[in-house]
Amino acid sequence: MPASSGIEIASINVNGVRAAFRNGMGDWLKKSTSHILALQEVRASYQDLADLFEAHGGLAESGGKWHILHDEASAKGRAGVALISLAPPVSSSTKLGASDFDSAGRWLEGVYQVGNKKLTVVSCYVHSGEVDSPKQIEKYKFLDAMQSRMAKLKKMEDFALVVGDLNVGHTELDIKNWKGNIKNAGFLPEERAYFDTFMQRQGWVDIGRAAHPNLPGPYTWYSFRGKAFDTDAGWRIDYHLATPALAKTASNYKVHKAKSYDSRWSDHSPVSVVYAI
Repeated sequence: MPASSGIEIASINVNGVRAAFRNGMGDWLKKSTSHILALQEVRASYQDLADLFEAHGGLAESGGKWHILHDEASAKGRAGVALISLAPPVSSSTKLGASDFDSAGRWLEGVYQVGNKKLTVVSCYVHSGEVDSPKQIEKYKFLDAMQSRMAKLKKMEDFALVVGDLNVGHTELDIKNWKGNIKNAGFLPEERAYFDTFMQRQGWVDIGRAAHPNLPGPYTWYSFRGKAFDTDAGWRIDYHLATPALAKTASNYKVHKAKSYDSRWSDHSPVSVVYAI
């Protein structure tokens, strides 16, 4: 993994990787300069991923071979996270929470050698939730486990990064129509409090917010319904959360928003950052 000029890491909720490639993800991939891709909501098998990425070759920068880490959800066709990289990972883990807690397809850690340093990258897909339902209970269970694991990562690793569709807008700047969503999953005070803990108590740095202090967005998700995309009525729910040492090296934060509604291949936009470690 190159270190001199930094490495680019992109996080993408693909909303079904097979559908994403059918709808144009391959064209975006050809232009990508990322060294690591963190995918969420893969909704496919490891073999599906391997076949799709083999068919589309390596990253545009080098044409190299892909290395794939994948954690499939327990329920077929649901969730699923992956880490796709040019350099092979040193190690990986999917362990999160107690042994009786099902986090399959939602938390995948990969450790990579970058120069003489180790970098831990986590692809994370938090539940969407639903107020007053079992889905919301599961979301809180996951956020509890995530909070515990992130505290340990922060203490153990100088260079760690948690990226993905975290399905919570942290502040009023992260949702265009925040007043209309105060009582909805994704913007509940109880959910947002976890993010207060991540950033204010544990010390993780929200790279997107650091790059755009006191500004709305930039939004990363738009509903396929209505005119949300055209009116910029989005949510910023796709994050790069970095340890302080890693955050100091971050630059070129970019949300790869599609040029038009009909050119989208996911309801989320890729979010990329360059880390010069």
